[in-house]
Amino acid sequence: MQRVLMLGLLAIVILGGAYFFATPKESDQVALHRDADVVALGLGLYEENCAACHGADLAGQADWQSRDADGYLPAPPHDETGHTWHHPTEQLFAITKLGTEAIVGGSYKSNMTGFSDLMTDAEIYAVLAYIKSTWPRRIIDRHDQLDVDYAAATRP
Repeated sequence: MQRVLMLGLLAIVILGGAYFFATPKESDQVALHRDADVVALGLGLYEENCAACHGADLAGQADWQSRDADGYLPAPPHDETGHTWHHPTEQLFAITKLGTEAIVGGSYKSNMTGFSDLMTDAEIYAVLAYIKSTWPRRIIDRHDQLDVDYAAATRP
């Protein structure tokens, strides 16, 4: 009886450990929108580096879904009316760090250059945290799930 009990306990520990390690976790960067200090830093950096194109109110430029005469799209909104929240945090980070053309590739035209020379990785994540902190709860919840799904799909 004691042996069966020990084997059952061992099975529970093994299954619990497997669940813990197999379940996608939020990275520290993904949850930064919950940290008031990081969000405040991100707001200042957004105002300094992003607001000129994407708007102080995150509303983007007018007619942001239509290319101009040179084939460039205006800056999209980062509020809930845009498509920012349709992309996982890690993809948004890469776009911000390297620029849209570097990520999309091909003949895609974008005025969004990378900010790797202007902001550290932590500062880029702070800007993303600020943006995310402005979204309605339902959008944040959907974006959190997108991040979990992305982490699970890209895990080695």
